[in-house]
This record gives sequence, C-alpha cells and structure tokens, in this order.
Amino acid sequence: MKVNQAEFIISAVGPSQYPEDALPEIALAGRSNVGKSSLINCLISRKNLARTSSQPGKTQTLNYYKINQDLYFVDLPGYGYAKVSKTKREQWGKFIESYLLNREPLRLVMQLVDLRHPPSKDDQAMYEWLRHMDVPVLVVATKADKIPKSRWAKHLKIVRETLGMDKGVQPLMFSSELGLGKDELWGILEQAIAYGEPEPQTEEVLTSAVNDPQPS
Repeated sequence: MKVNQAEFIISAVGPSQYPEDALPEIALAGRSNVGKSSLINCLISRKNLARTSSQPGKTQTLNYYKINQDLYFVDLPGYGYAKVSKTKREQWGKFIESYLLNREPLRLVMQLVDLRHPPSKDDQAMYEWLRHMDVPVLVVATKADKIPKSRWAKHLKIVRETLGMDKGVQPLMFSSELGLGKDELWGILEQAIAYGEPEPQTEEVLTSAVNDPQPS
C-alpha cells in the first residue's frame, strides 16, 4: 500500500467517539515502550505522526490514525506499567476488552513484544485472551536492530514458545530503525482488510441479477 495521506483523528475515551465511517481497523497492543508509535511511523514513512512518549503508561485512550481512505491504526493503551494504579489498570482493562470484543470494524490486533526479552506475564495473558476470544492476532517482535542478527532465530523461538504459539506460526520480526519487516507486515495488513478487492455486491443487486438475467 502506498501511503499518500496519514492523519491523527481522535483520542477516544469511549464508543461514542469512535469513527463512524466503517473503515477497517487494525489495533496495536503491547507493553508500554514496546514501540507501537515507532511502528506506525515506520509503516507510513513519517517521523512523528504517532508521538513516542518518554513517560511509559501515559497513553490512556484509543488513538485513531487514518491511513489514506483505507483503514485506521488504533493505538491501544500500553499494559504492564507498574506505576499505574491497580484501579486505573482495571479501568483500562475493561475499556480495551470492550473495544476488542465489540468493535465491528476491527480486523486484526497486532500484539507487539520486545524481541530482546522473553514475553512477560502480561504479554502471555494478552495473547492467551485474544486466542481464547477468537480475536485475530499477529505477534510482531520489535526492536530487532537492538540484538545481533546471529541471535534473531534464537530470540524468535523464545517468543514463540513462551507465548505458546501453534506449530508453524511465527512472530513477525520488525525493526522501525532498519525498516525490517515493513513490506511483509503491509502485505499481511492488506490481506486482513481485503485491500484492493472489489466491494461485495448487495443482496438487492444479487437478487436482481438472479431474477432478471441478461439476455444471451
């Protein structure tokens, strides 16, 4: 996908603020500072549309970014930040859960994990919950540039085994600094939103075509 336009739309705090244009949505989930904003900026070839924060846990809303007229990236609040109160974490949990289970335009969740470290308990819990709820999920292992290339395979194996991913399912390795995995990730996202495929005909049009066939 060639990105011609990308813009921040809204920091939503509830369903009443979600966009109503029915464009497909790709959500980004992960621990604070795992690189969600950097990944968005890399995908759209912009330096600072999605603002990175030096203050983990700061994002407390669903941040919507509109890409062309094709889809939204939805940046979810980071999880697992210890300085956030238990009450606040519970509120975030319910907020995010409601979105992930009830948002009809949602097509895929990109769960970001840090390739340098084994997935945390929070990472494991999120992945298990998404799988249990049949929410489509793609694990993206970020910050590959931070470790030697010779150790990539070992670290990917640790991520896959720690999360309990099915045999044959691999995390997608990514580096915002190197652009590693960018093209492959766009290919997966285009497939998830059926990019470039013709709009399905309405039932009324299909019925008309059956009842009034064209003369041969």
